[in-house]
Amino acid sequence: MSSAAVARPVVDSRREASFSALKSASLSFLVLIVLCSLWEAYKWAGERFEITRPFPVNGRTMPHVYDMVGQLFEPSRRNGPLLIEVLWDAALFTAKEAAFGFLLGAVVGFAIAVVLSESRLLQRGFLPYIVASQTIPILAIAPMVVVWVNPKLPDPLAGWGAVSVISAYLTFFPVAINTLRGLQSADPRAVELLRSYAATRWKLLLKLRIPASFPFLFTALKIAAPAAVVGAIIGELPSSIQDGLAGAILNFNQYYITSPESLWATNIVAALLGITFFVVVALAERLLVRRAPENIA
Repeated sequence: MSSAAVARPVVDSRREASFSALKSASLSFLVLIVLCSLWEAYKWAGERFEITRPFPVNGRTMPHVYDMVGQLFEPSRRNGPLLIEVLWDAALFTAKEAAFGFLLGAVVGFAIAVVLSESRLLQRGFLPYIVASQTIPILAIAPMVVVWVNPKLPDPLAGWGAVSVISAYLTFFPVAINTLRGLQSADPRAVELLRSYAATRWKLLLKLRIPASFPFLFTALKIAAPAAVVGAIIGELPSSIQDGLAGAILNFNQYYITSPESLWATNIVAALLGITFFVVVALAERLLVRRAPENIA
């Protein structure tokens, strides 16, 4: 077979992937337009017909979408920087906390899944407590984590390190549960084949079970990535951190009566940060996972 014949399927595959990505982006943009249109339509109907349930519809409860976006390019205070500059710095600070927490939670969750996959007894003993850990409100745990962790952190992590631990707390659970399911999804025939060649548990894990878990792992990571951002924002509150998005939310919440667009603009930036984390994980999945789990052997 000529090299040109071999290269043609590769080129076609890349074109198909590019077209699929463009199609997904176009569809997402279309959905965004539809949602904004529905928002504006409901606002118009609510003001025209004086809708009061579930809440009164007016410029305070539902600002125009273009006012929210436009507020980003207005000064955050008199003679101050633009709001988008303030929120950009705050988003970068929160992103740092969320990224460290996401990585920590992913590593811990993956390690827990690997250990539990090796023993049914451990699964029966520890899984109920892992599930129970997620039933405790994060707002109740966050202050305790700050008190426990902050005094023990070195200077580079002082202050925001505890926030990353809170973010990791929301990350590890979906990673642990989904990865455990993925490690157990390997084809039994492939498992028996490797055992027939006297493969050790370690080799069985590296050569078969971990590759089989990748689709499940990345599904969990896509769930955990936005949750890490939420955990970082919540964790900033008891830590009294003013440099992140939580500080901006608290600040603009005080001025919601006079400038609701500022708080809505902050919410938009926080949502975009969560979407960015999700997209990064999705791109990593495209690079690392090329086959369905049932075809990995």
